[in-house]
Amino acid sequence: MKAIRRFTVRPVLPAPLAPLQELARNLRWSWHAGTRDLFEAVDPVRWAASDGDPMRLLGSVPPSRLAALAADEGFLAQLGEVAGDLRGYLQDDRWYQTQDRRGELPAAVAYFSPEFGITAALPQYSGGLGILAGDHLKAASDLGAPLIGVGLLYRHGYFRQSLSRDGWQQETYPVTDPNELPLSLLCEADGTPAHLSIALPGGRRLLARVWQAQVGRVPLLLLDSDVEENDAHEREVTDRLYGGGSEHRLLQEMLLGIGGVRAVRTYCRLTGHPAPEVFHTNEGHAGLLGVERIAELGAEGLDFDAALEAVRAGTVFTTHTPVPAGIDRFDRELVARHFGDGAELPALDVERILGLGMETYPGGDPNVFNMAVMGLRLAQRANGVSTLHGSVSREMFSGLWPGFDAEEVPITSVTNGVHAPTWVAPEVFRLGARQIGERRTEDALSVGGSDRWDAVGDIPDQDIWELRRDLRGQLVDEVRRRLTASWRQRGAGAAELGWIDGVLDPDVLTIGFARRVPSYKRLTLMLRDPDRLMRLLLDEDRPVQIVVAGKAHPADDGGKRLVQELVRFTDDPRVRHRIVFLPDYGMAMARKLYPGCDIWLNNPLRPLEACGTSGMKAALNGCLNLSVLDGWWDEWFEPDFGWAIPTADGTATDEHRRDDLEAAALYDLLERRVAPRFYERGPEGLPDRWIEMVRQTLTHLGPKVLAGRMVREYVEKLYAPAARADRALTPDAAQELAAWKTRVRTAWPRVAVDHVEASTATAELGATLSLHVRVALGDLAPDDVEVQAVAGRVDAEDSIAEASTVPLKPVAGPDDEGRWSYEGPLSLDRTGPYGYTVRILPTHRLLASAAEAGLLTVPSETVGEGAGVLMR
Repeated sequence: MKAIRRFTVRPVLPAPLAPLQELARNLRWSWHAGTRDLFEAVDPVRWAASDGDPMRLLGSVPPSRLAALAADEGFLAQLGEVAGDLRGYLQDDRWYQTQDRRGELPAAVAYFSPEFGITAALPQYSGGLGILAGDHLKAASDLGAPLIGVGLLYRHGYFRQSLSRDGWQQETYPVTDPNELPLSLLCEADGTPAHLSIALPGGRRLLARVWQAQVGRVPLLLLDSDVEENDAHEREVTDRLYGGGSEHRLLQEMLLGIGGVRAVRTYCRLTGHPAPEVFHTNEGHAGLLGVERIAELGAEGLDFDAALEAVRAGTVFTTHTPVPAGIDRFDRELVARHFGDGAELPALDVERILGLGMETYPGGDPNVFNMAVMGLRLAQRANGVSTLHGSVSREMFSGLWPGFDAEEVPITSVTNGVHAPTWVAPEVFRLGARQIGERRTEDALSVGGSDRWDAVGDIPDQDIWELRRDLRGQLVDEVRRRLTASWRQRGAGAAELGWIDGVLDPDVLTIGFARRVPSYKRLTLMLRDPDRLMRLLLDEDRPVQIVVAGKAHPADDGGKRLVQELVRFTDDPRVRHRIVFLPDYGMAMARKLYPGCDIWLNNPLRPLEACGTSGMKAALNGCLNLSVLDGWWDEWFEPDFGWAIPTADGTATDEHRRDDLEAAALYDLLERRVAPRFYERGPEGLPDRWIEMVRQTLTHLGPKVLAGRMVREYVEKLYAPAARADRALTPDAAQELAAWKTRVRTAWPRVAVDHVEASTATAELGATLSLHVRVALGDLAPDDVEVQAVAGRVDAEDSIAEASTVPLKPVAGPDDEGRWSYEGPLSLDRTGPYGYTVRILPTHRLLASAAEAGLLTVPSETVGEGAGVLMR
């Protein structure tokens, strides 16, 4: 007989064990080894059966065991120590507090993301974006940064993956009960659940309640539409991550952005938490948060333009997408139907809302509402997630800043990082603790600092190699266990599975490849020449073995075919002991996979990998990277700690030829450089040169790839400036800036460079030209603009590269024709083909960049000597 309702009956803990509840509900246990050791001591067998989930563990421990623990002085001492450590972690000053003695950093930052990968016990993530968001919150907690995370609570989370007998991906969507998760409802003072509401067309309402997870010091608010007051359609808004059609996705993003702001306001009202001064949207999914904030300010008396300026000042937008196809785009009419009279935000003009996201630039679709475009228009500060991705993003979105060169587009970059305490294997941590002490090792992993990582250089080769073999052996055991479970799901009987006991070898070079399966990540590039791959796997002297994992999106049949192609190869009895595919890739699998591999393989189509953090996690465990120069590897690759797969960029139009060339380069590297280095032995019988590469990886890459480094950069480069701008944009200042922009845009058609001339000078290195420029400013004054000389090397088409700018100063005007004269020196500071031009930009003390207003005037081709090229 089947139950009509399922729930968990929680145990009543004896009073001495009460701190276990607090420890279980704070997700710091997911990255704090001492807390996990404590829960394992409660009941080692049930701890293993619970998959390391304290909430499940406490729900399964019998009262007799709890009573025994309550009388166990040794356990109570351990419990007191761990609980005290958590209290100190939550209350003591950390890095952020030491940097903010004068209160200049933001009092709080609201961080919005559609998914968060905190722990496998809270399955609210699908891939890299969610894992990055989870690591961001954890690192912020370690640093003491006052973040509030905001997301959605998906009842089905992301799908579970299994395989059919013929290797086709199959999906299941297990239901998650919030009451069984480490969550608590956000409640009003009278104990009733706090609710928020989104207006829908036709007089309907979308209600949501708010669940709270505690991620160390950081609260994470998760909005849930599965409430009884909603109709069935509205209850399903938060059913699945990245599921449903366009309207379903739009409702999710309205709930995340608009509802998320309302959830933050409710949380701050109920808890006294400082209100955020900075709002950070992690990808465009939450971009509508800016529209809600405009409406808030409108209710306080600001008009739309002034409210927009105030909102932009305190907003940070991070783009993770290097291709337009990866951006959420909605039909204009669909968006229009959900706003205005009879729907959400009726006080705002629908056309003004639409104007924030429409692709009204050359090459755009004017009938499409683009969430990334809206994110950029609503944020005064924006960034990509690696240096290369920042460059790609500036080019990709340059249409929003017409007339500016791509390198001047105001999108910076903060390279992603990973939360080392989450991803570093306990065995690696213990080796570090033995070398420099437990506290210094914890600081090295969470805060960084090259001085702490330099100590790796003193660890004996033998210790490093024994560690690597131990981790490889653990991976072999894990692979065999998971492979057995997978084959049983595929219908195999026990009599068919004896071969699994011989799968993988703890002494063979092990390569890992695990990630989502969009086509650009090229899951099957390794199969380009199956015979050559087979020879690599079966080489008698220098064999390799490969562990592969990855999920294709449920709607992506092309990705599923790639998975099936790979699975069919791994099923071949000739090689199945050397190459395996493990279904249902997730955080639990990853924590075994990264440490156990010797090589982490990454072969995307360059430059389509925005950052890619899996190789960072592997590197922190002493795994070497073998990757295309894309994302973070393009930025930090050195031959001392890995290999770069050559790319055939010149053949990009012929995808098949490009794949052939790059696969051949991959095989060559494995055959001629990687495998020989691994198997080569020195005088002591150890692979000395390999061990040195491991050491270099830990010493030099370790401090760079940390999420702590990443969050510090966000604080210093983006959050702190955004907070200063937010404070400067008082209502009066916002009105002033909005009125100034309106006046400048109205006057700009009459702004022109009328004449440019330079004093005669010999074009020699070190010489100086005196520039004399006449400009028309129309109704503007010199205080409204900056006139600049732009100079640098030029190519055959006279395009300036590596440009430097020199401000020119007004010396006279206006004359009878209303023109102003500007002058300034131009130093010839480099040899070779050289050129200059002059341009006019609007300027105001409250602008974050020269390009912010999106206005620029340059000389026409007939103006004086404005684009003369000097050859030397």
